[in-house]
Amino acid sequence: MNFRDYYEILGVEKSADQGAIRKAFRKLARKYHPDVAEDKSTAEEKFKELNEAYEVLGDPEKRKKYDTLGPNWKDGPRPEPRGGSNYENQYSGTGFSDFFEQMFGAGARPGPGGFSSFGDDPRGRDVPIPGQDAHTDILVSLDEALNGTERSLQMQQLDRATGQSKLKTSKIRIPKGITEGQLIRCAGLGNPGHNGGKTGDLFLHVRLEKHPDFRVSGSDLYYDLPLAPWEAVLGAEVPVRSLTGEVRIKIPPLTDQGTELRIKDRGLPGGHLYAVIRIAVPAEITPEETSHWEALAKASSFTPRSH
Repeated sequence: MNFRDYYEILGVEKSADQGAIRKAFRKLARKYHPDVAEDKSTAEEKFKELNEAYEVLGDPEKRKKYDTLGPNWKDGPRPEPRGGSNYENQYSGTGFSDFFEQMFGAGARPGPGGFSSFGDDPRGRDVPIPGQDAHTDILVSLDEALNGTERSLQMQQLDRATGQSKLKTSKIRIPKGITEGQLIRCAGLGNPGHNGGKTGDLFLHVRLEKHPDFRVSGSDLYYDLPLAPWEAVLGAEVPVRSLTGEVRIKIPPLTDQGTELRIKDRGLPGGHLYAVIRIAVPAEITPEETSHWEALAKASSFTPRSH
């Protein structure tokens, strides 16, 4: 498989700081999000590609590993799976590319007592030894977290000793209401045991797709709601986007910057949507508008720096 240039995908230089990377992702994510993209046939794949790039470059540890190995990543050090397993698992259907899976994906944990999934008991007797569990990330969209879904997961397992591999396809369920960091256990999709030992499990670590409009905290969503200065001062009724469609809310008079307005039950299951007030100013104004603002400035007794 080919090296993926995450910097090129996000359109940033290798020297870009985290702020520039975050800004580039949000700009492109708004363009290619499947809900708003003009070409919906390619938008979903492009959006996942952007999420994968941001998943790596937005994480200092992953970015450091990526920068260290670079295009020659296949020639770099490939640590053995933890615990000395003789098997290497590769997964597809996680929402991440094969390149991501190879570079940042599955690993194994030692079985009971720290034994590997092959070889004899240290006491010299052949006993059933369970296979090691495998771990990898799975990318889940907010819509999938909201409604639940089913995925087709493929596991390619390589036996390092024999060079043989086998392919297994399984259906996995992503439950409604899944949140960032939760684990999905897939029984029997880890490494095989030895001497008749039970096959290990696969644990999928949930990574929620980054959304251009919503920030996620547990089951709650946060949305930056821009208001014109007069809407914040006088009050207004404005539309707010949610995962299940547009909803209109009332803005109380004299609403301050940073105020969080709760919209009940419009987050992920069990959570709410919070509209966070961001007071916006126009990029430019006409001479007539300037005169009105100047008149308001003279008439107003408001002095923000006196507080």
